[in-house]
Amino acid sequence: MKKICFVVDSIFSIGGVQRVTAVIAKELAKDYDVSIVTFDKPEQQDTALYQLNEANINYSFFAYPQVGRLKTYFCKAYSGLYLKLQPKAKWCSDLYAHSSYPKELRKALLEEIKQGDYDIIIGVHAPLAARLATLKNDLPNTKLIGWLHNSFEALFGEDSHYYIGPKRRKHYIYQFRNLDDVVVLCQDDANRFNKCDKHFMPTVIYNPLTLKQGAPSAGTSKRFLTIGRFTPLHKGIDILIKAVNLFAKKNNEWHLDIVGEGGEESTFKDLIIKYQLEDRITIHPFTNQIQEYYSHAQIYVLSSRWEGMPLVLVEAMAHGLPIISSDLPVSKEIMGDFGMYFKNGNIEELAQRLEDATHIEWQEKSKTAIAIAQRFDIKNIITQWKQLIE
Repeated sequence: MKKICFVVDSIFSIGGVQRVTAVIAKELAKDYDVSIVTFDKPEQQDTALYQLNEANINYSFFAYPQVGRLKTYFCKAYSGLYLKLQPKAKWCSDLYAHSSYPKELRKALLEEIKQGDYDIIIGVHAPLAARLATLKNDLPNTKLIGWLHNSFEALFGEDSHYYIGPKRRKHYIYQFRNLDDVVVLCQDDANRFNKCDKHFMPTVIYNPLTLKQGAPSAGTSKRFLTIGRFTPLHKGIDILIKAVNLFAKKNNEWHLDIVGEGGEESTFKDLIIKYQLEDRITIHPFTNQIQEYYSHAQIYVLSSRWEGMPLVLVEAMAHGLPIISSDLPVSKEIMGDFGMYFKNGNIEELAQRLEDATHIEWQEKSKTAIAIAQRFDIKNIITQWKQLIE
């Protein structure tokens, strides 16, 4: 039986990446020996989260050692020089990989994963995947896979919010090429990587539907729904609130439910008060019974400025909801002509889509939504993972 290890920043905390990783790990554990090495602290362990207790998975809790001040200084000096000059040679990238990930840290992680004698190691998220690549020469008989959960634009665009940005783009691609494979969440991202480097073409595996469906929507509630963590800019909830303000000037019936939590909540509440929409928009905290919100909504709205693989679209469609979405490539890839799109960030166009959605043939849209969602069933997705592993 092959031994598989996921290396993750966290598995015992709330988040979309954690949930998807847990679902894939649980499915693979039916046929493989699966372990998870996590940077969580041991006291955070909660295998009831994401029903991890339903699978036979081994857990290791890892923490890096301290690096000396002098070593840290020299490493930062070279890293700063690399980012300033941005040399194109691969050997410069390799030096930067080692300066930004000092020997003491690499050795510690290497010793941790060598103990498991794994056949396949999967680094979850771009930074961990790149760090895993620096260990390739020390793990010649182990298949190393990077699993990226953010879009190409979110990672490497001019407005990257993941501390990577365009200056590190070439470096990351060089490091990803050291891996045996890299998994991205949509074909558009794979194509963009390949456009940057013709020698690099990642494997595309969509994230699966991870939520057990509730009752299908009846389509009569006159309620829009959006769900997401309140992080700066990402989900575009500020855009949606402003669009509802325009929409509400012409429509006095429909309501918006926002389900989520995070640091931007006070900003969104201030916007709602500013536009006097307290009776038209309600913010709800996250809940384990999120299906109830899908079941009682009539239209789902994704106003995100960027996404890796927006599972909420699949979850909403599984409940029969038509979708309004910003014109993200991944949204179009998932939904095709089914989605009602608006130009990313365009408040007036989103307001018009909200109005348009109140007049659609809802039942026909709902049937199509459910059919699209079925493509993302875990059985279909896990088959692709097994093909990659084998």
